[in-house]
Amino acid sequence: MITKSLNEVLEATGYLENGEPAHGVYLDADARTKCQTREFVPDALWRSDSALTVYFKVEPKEPSEEQIARWRREIWNQGFAPLLWIISPNKIDLYNGFGRPKETGDATTHRLRTFQRIENELDSLDALDEFAGRLTMETGQFWQQTRTVNRKTSVDRQLLSDLSALERDLVGLGMARSCAQGLIGRSIFTQYLIDRQIITQQSLKHNYGHQTFPAILRNLPATERLFNWLRETFNGDMFPIERSTTLNPKHLCRVADFLEAVDPDTGQTTLFPYQFDVIPVELISSIYEQFAHTASLTSNTDAGTDVFYTRLSLVSLVLDEITGGLSGEETVLDLTCGSGVFLVEALRRLVELRSNGGERSRKLIRSTLHKQIYGVDISESAVRVAAFSLYLAALELDPDPHSSQTLKFEPLIGKTLIVGNAWDVEITPIGQAGLTNWGTPRKFEVIVGNPPWSYHGKETTTARHTRGGRKNVHPPRGESLDFASRAMDFASENTRFGLILSAVQFFSRSNTGAAASRQVIEKLSPVTLVNLSNQADWLFPNSNMPAVVLFARHRPSRPDAITAVQVPWTPAGAQSHTFEIARSDIITMPLADWQRKPELLKAAFVGFRRDLSLLDKLTTSHSRLGDQLAKLDAKLRVGLTFGDKSRDAHFLRGLPLLKKEDLHPFTLLDNLVPFNDVKAQRPRNRDIYRAPLLLIKEFIKKSPQPRPIVAVADRDIVFTNSFFGAALPPARREVAHLLAAILSSSLASWFFLMTASTFGLWMQRITRKDIECLPVPEIDMALSSRAGKHLIQFSQHMQKGSPSDSDWQTLDEAVCDLYEMDEAARIVARDGQFRASWQWKGGRNASVKTAKVNYLLAYARTFLAAVDVWLSAANQRRMRAEVFELPKLAPLRVVRFVLEDRSEKSNHYELKVIEPDGKLRDVLNRIGKRLNVPLAKSLVGQRELRVHDRNEVVIIKPAARRHWMGVSALEDADAVIVDSLSGTVS
Repeated sequence: MITKSLNEVLEATGYLENGEPAHGVYLDADARTKCQTREFVPDALWRSDSALTVYFKVEPKEPSEEQIARWRREIWNQGFAPLLWIISPNKIDLYNGFGRPKETGDATTHRLRTFQRIENELDSLDALDEFAGRLTMETGQFWQQTRTVNRKTSVDRQLLSDLSALERDLVGLGMARSCAQGLIGRSIFTQYLIDRQIITQQSLKHNYGHQTFPAILRNLPATERLFNWLRETFNGDMFPIERSTTLNPKHLCRVADFLEAVDPDTGQTTLFPYQFDVIPVELISSIYEQFAHTASLTSNTDAGTDVFYTRLSLVSLVLDEITGGLSGEETVLDLTCGSGVFLVEALRRLVELRSNGGERSRKLIRSTLHKQIYGVDISESAVRVAAFSLYLAALELDPDPHSSQTLKFEPLIGKTLIVGNAWDVEITPIGQAGLTNWGTPRKFEVIVGNPPWSYHGKETTTARHTRGGRKNVHPPRGESLDFASRAMDFASENTRFGLILSAVQFFSRSNTGAAASRQVIEKLSPVTLVNLSNQADWLFPNSNMPAVVLFARHRPSRPDAITAVQVPWTPAGAQSHTFEIARSDIITMPLADWQRKPELLKAAFVGFRRDLSLLDKLTTSHSRLGDQLAKLDAKLRVGLTFGDKSRDAHFLRGLPLLKKEDLHPFTLLDNLVPFNDVKAQRPRNRDIYRAPLLLIKEFIKKSPQPRPIVAVADRDIVFTNSFFGAALPPARREVAHLLAAILSSSLASWFFLMTASTFGLWMQRITRKDIECLPVPEIDMALSSRAGKHLIQFSQHMQKGSPSDSDWQTLDEAVCDLYEMDEAARIVARDGQFRASWQWKGGRNASVKTAKVNYLLAYARTFLAAVDVWLSAANQRRMRAEVFELPKLAPLRVVRFVLEDRSEKSNHYELKVIEPDGKLRDVLNRIGKRLNVPLAKSLVGQRELRVHDRNEVVIIKPAARRHWMGVSALEDADAVIVDSLSGTVS
């Protein structure tokens, strides 16, 4: 039974709705069950779909600073709670759960806000609701109000940093790196057993003469006895310390200092020790990322392999999808298991499914571990960490972890965890035992993993083509799709897949890349692809490629369809390392459409259905730029490469040299330096530098309006490989100016965002093939058209000056005129340019700014125009719009559309701004009662709601501008029309 004060606070902030817990809220015993801490006991908690947790603690009197500091230390060690609420009689204090604890002054340092509680006064609760209420947390609005709550100071980042320093110090003290890693891993595991009281202080004292592990480490004979016992107990599966290695007291003392939080430089205890019984097991296993990274820098044995730690939020995303509807009896395989982070979470979920909400027995846990969880990795150290992590997880799940039988495990390595090459592991003796049945590869029900997906040069590509005697098409860059194909050898037709792969192959312009990705998807259909390109900065910071998640056969759906999910950049995702996906971020398209036009797949990720429709129309109606140039006996080419200067280039001497800083929209610098070199690695043919030259910079211009930088050169010029150039016949100079105008337009920006192989994914550049694929009206017809003549004049005029904002608008409209685009298509293209700006920090920030009333009015006007096209057919009814002017910090925006009879005087669109009576929750409650929909309960995460009855439609979305673009209005109008045709609206 929650207290009156807690009930009041939770109701006022939306965590309770009419006395009932909202989605993700747990009270009393349920909250305590979900909080694995030592001392801290929450009275309530809210957990988001991405596992972020807010804790609520009620105290009858204000707790001491030291008490709060102890609670916050435990929460910090969990690693997934950004907020702690302390509710006392006179105030509510909110604390940063991600801030690293300090020795003193911790609570004050990490206090975010204080809200005073005054009897019969709700103003402070309103402010609290705006700052951290449920809707504010659900929609991500909270993260825009505070930058101090950030994963940069969370336990995972700090632990990895401290372990790196510890490893560096041990190596500096003369210890071999592999031995240092073994010592660290074994020490952390031992401290975990002690913190969990699986090994008691009494046992330590009795067997090793000391009550704490750091004290034992400072006693060499005691340490040797303890480590020998661990080796025997865990069958040698633990982090190895080679038997030939002599433990050095100074090495052991440095580890003891780490465990006691002693600063190695000052000798002072400046922080508090990590609490390894509170830190999630998956996080502890992340030490492999640190070890593998440092090993790759110092050893050539792993050259050509990749190691990336898979973030826990990504593991949850994969397993949330892939395990839905399973029985718990399934077997799981990870062919590149690394530190075992997927296997650990899979073990947890299978045990939960098998127990079906009942008590988990040790027999059930151990049988799941030894009979259902399989992993392979080429690195022995990785497999040992996987074993270490799985043992920890089994101990954590154990109903009686203090039993004398708790630590008795059967071996994992050589049984279900196999050291070997994924490409031939089943033909090795150890692989035959675990991965084959009667000489053929065993079939698993679930296959997961994060296989290597970076590119290591042509040599490794050549080796891949002959690996394992496989006949699959191999993509030119990266091998993740190869592993997906390899995994099929261990799959039946019903096997579910959840693999993290390189995104590059799916958007490649190369024929082999497209063929390889198509081959995998056709074999695994139905497939869902989740594009994680926007999360690259925090998800895989050490990689030079973006990622996608491939799900296959995990949901009943059309076998001839592919579902594309775009995970957008948000402040919440960047700061909390979680994912936010709205309904509008998901598109399902026929597989045949992708096979017919591969560029539609990328458009499905970065665009809307209107984008797909426009793209399909333009590419069907017009020829490609490359084909049009070919008719003029011209071709787009890459410029000179200086490189190693191995070839003769004297024939270019004296020509003006264009460098990347010398080209601006429509203009070149007048005084270009001459080319004076006699050698270049790729000087190219002299003819490609002849005027008139159409020149395009490979990198898109960074600005509020991203555009390709294009100009026409009227004289022969040597351009470098920072540019693409097409030398046109002297008599076709006007063609160069026409194409320069088209390529500089917002339509071109939109097209490259939708289709380019790198722009919009991981680089701000376009390739030659991207440009060649631009659909262009037939050249001669365009030259004679009114719009074409205007564009030529514009390009020629702009050679003498820089375009203003109005000039750009004039250009964009003229290009749309040339393509004969209607108003809806123009809206799609204009918004495409805004979406292109999201490839830079400024554009991303603009996309999540609060949508002001004028923005909502523009959205409503576009929506009304789109619906009116349909309503005008009967000419009996029309719609009007009401835009609710909510407070700036309100996490949602609301627009209402009312269907009414059309009168002779009502031919224009009627838009009205409504100042609501009450706050956002009052508005939602009134709308919900009228439409009989529980809106506050329905708004979960980043969901966008469209609710309606016979005569009205209400659109409710997060406040960020990206949800209220013109193209969004068109999409929403299309959805309303579809609903009406299905009988939902009349």
